[in-house]
Amino acid sequence: MAKYSAAVDQGTTSTRFMIFDHEGKVVGIDQKEHEQIYPKPGWVEHDAMEIWGACEAVIAGALAKSGVSAKDIAAVGVTNQRETAVVWDKATGKPVYNAIVWQDTRTDAICNELAKSGGQDRFRTKVGLPLATYFSGPKIKWILDNVPGVKAKAEKGEVLFGNIDAWVIWNLTGGTKGGVHVTDVSNASRTMLMNLETLDWDPDMLKVMGIPRAMLPTIKASSEKYGVAVGTLAGIPVAGDLGDQQAALFGQTCFSAGEAKNTYGTGCFMLLNTGNKPVQSKNGLLTTLGYKIGSEKAVYCLEGSIAITGALVQWLRDNLGLIQKSGDIEALAKTVEDNGGIYFVPAFSGLFAPYWKSDARGAIVGMTRYVNKGHIARAALEATAFQTREVLDAMNKDSGVNLTALKVDGGMVYDELLMQFQSDILGVPVVRPKVAETTALGAAYAAGLAVGFWKNVEDLRANWAKDKEWKPMMKADMRDKQYKNWKKAVTRTFEWVE
Repeated sequence: MAKYSAAVDQGTTSTRFMIFDHEGKVVGIDQKEHEQIYPKPGWVEHDAMEIWGACEAVIAGALAKSGVSAKDIAAVGVTNQRETAVVWDKATGKPVYNAIVWQDTRTDAICNELAKSGGQDRFRTKVGLPLATYFSGPKIKWILDNVPGVKAKAEKGEVLFGNIDAWVIWNLTGGTKGGVHVTDVSNASRTMLMNLETLDWDPDMLKVMGIPRAMLPTIKASSEKYGVAVGTLAGIPVAGDLGDQQAALFGQTCFSAGEAKNTYGTGCFMLLNTGNKPVQSKNGLLTTLGYKIGSEKAVYCLEGSIAITGALVQWLRDNLGLIQKSGDIEALAKTVEDNGGIYFVPAFSGLFAPYWKSDARGAIVGMTRYVNKGHIARAALEATAFQTREVLDAMNKDSGVNLTALKVDGGMVYDELLMQFQSDILGVPVVRPKVAETTALGAAYAAGLAVGFWKNVEDLRANWAKDKEWKPMMKADMRDKQYKNWKKAVTRTFEWVE
């Protein structure tokens, strides 16, 4: 009798393999970072072969560290950084170009060209997304247009495309020796190529982008058996696939319409479950697929995506040397009482929700001689909370539902200063669950559900437990003043790139 469900969690900066018991508790984990490649300003790449190597290493590592035998695992799921695009040769299994990361802005010209007729929201009703460099469709087009010989191969079905989930599953299930080429609805909905209603590749979108259907994976449910693993996990069903933010929603057990979560990672991503119908946003949010369990109806979400949150702390560490390790940011921020009048808008990759301005760039405003590094650290943390408030306001407007509490997860939720400020600036309680690694947990849940390790979503709800709650303590007039200043600061970043 299998005792565990597991997940490969392939993120923007690192890869993890996590093993969970029936109660959703972590029994094994291993993690490995991979290189961030910046060939030109605004370009961000990963070596997909390095990523697959990291997947193999952490699978073996987690099993060895935990003493868990592979045969005790019921199923394995995959969760991934979503819009990062890989195109690889079917025969050799080698990428034709580095993976182009979701933060990359090189497809700006492609997006602007497509927006000439019909504007940025030209395809929004069909795919739920604005024309933006964020999504994978334009990245595939860039590879087809710029890497010699790839377009011809794509038309013959000799090269394959996938977001990282499809790349990992293909390799996990055998690669060149019979690997399955699939993705799920949540990942497919991030390409600009999937129709929200049919849940299939949209022929008009493929034509507009010049992308041959032959290179695309088959779209499946988020929880169903795709194939079986080879290698270290030989014989284990690969049965769950969710983009990282949807996986966190699943892991947070937000299974009812009106439930929302916010994940604080490299970027910040708030998702609101809107039920079985897509809700079109009028306020700069994305309409996206939440998940689909087997043959059940698909569940849709509204999403607010913020490009730079945790990445801002990394930037202070790596580029400025302001702190030694990411965890030092809170102590530095606590050396001052407030932000000293400064606001830090981290539009390093342009602005995502609710603005969608790829011509914006980062700015610190309100600088005086009084400001020191403590104020900069504090303003960097506050930027995450302010950006989250902007997204929450948009969600309230779009859905007509005022959120009463926010479930949070991800690396930054252990920063007490940030979580208290987040509650203060939102004016609602912020709740952290016992297992904050909800992304990997969600993928393990999806895989376990598909093979009967868990019977239904009520089993999963029973596992969820509160660890800590922060309640708002800031006076309303102070909240309004700070937020007004933030909004003013954001406008200073617009139209920086000509």
